[in-house]
Amino acid sequence: MPATTPAAVEPAVPLRSPILVILAAWLVPGSGHFLLGRKGRAAIIFCAVLAGFAIGIGMQGPFFSAPAANGDILSKLIQIGGIVGDMANGLLYFIASFAGYHPPDGPGHAADYGSKFIVCAGLLNVLGIVDAYEIATRKKD
Repeated sequence: MPATTPAAVEPAVPLRSPILVILAAWLVPGSGHFLLGRKGRAAIIFCAVLAGFAIGIGMQGPFFSAPAANGDILSKLIQIGGIVGDMANGLLYFIASFAGYHPPDGPGHAADYGSKFIVCAGLLNVLGIVDAYEIATRKKD
């Protein structure tokens, strides 16, 4: 029986540029899926991230700020993680920030929960970015 060589497997060509998909999905939640023709999934991601961000803003949740220079390492890590979560909202964060959004200082738990809603919306957007990247590179169907 003659030895056969396996056929060369060609790598799958990406549907779109993965960098373009990642950048678009970060700036406008769901837009990476929209570029890939997944309009339903794009609408779900956009509405979920927008709703979480809007609820957080409605609860007057503050954005995380730079950690204090004299704080302990755990507090710094929590603050940096919060900043990353805030910025993961893309243009929603930058528009609100540049528009001068700053909740009033006051006692209560609503603002604390509001900041968690904003960060969770950003982290949900990160999941959408990863999903769009995997679809763009044909690692996922």
